[in-house]
Amino acid sequence: MPSAKTLSPAVAIDIVDAVNTDFLRTLVGYNARRASLSIIEVFTERMAVYGLKVVDFSLLNLVAHNAGITSRQVCASLNILPPNLVSLVGVLEKRSLLVRRPHPYDGRAMGLYLTEEGQALNAQAEQTVSALEIDATDRLTAQERKTLIRLLQKIYD
Repeated sequence: MPSAKTLSPAVAIDIVDAVNTDFLRTLVGYNARRASLSIIEVFTERMAVYGLKVVDFSLLNLVAHNAGITSRQVCASLNILPPNLVSLVGVLEKRSLLVRRPHPYDGRAMGLYLTEEGQALNAQAEQTVSALEIDATDRLTAQERKTLIRLLQKIYD
């Protein structure tokens, strides 16, 4: 089948039967983004019952495993800007999932802690996330999944 059809002698329109993504598929960024979008789609569906977005879960989980973590540490760990963190913390505080308390060694800093509700929600969400990761990467073996995670971490660590 020809790749162009002529409507008139002066105008030709290309008809694309199959999209060529050969070059894009050689790029780490393109492949990482496509994989991320696939996983985030499943994440969004399954975490909706908890009212958590990706960044909400990340913050909740980081605080769950690092009680007393400071805002500065959260921003560095999650690569987010301080003004964005303020609103995220505020949302989780309003939901009674998180509290701020004075840091024991730095009078200028506040430590972040989960409430009992936050701990319970995080435990449920962790189980859901673990299951959805397996489901979203079901074409990989367990060893391939570990290798993929290790390789991706080499890029940003």
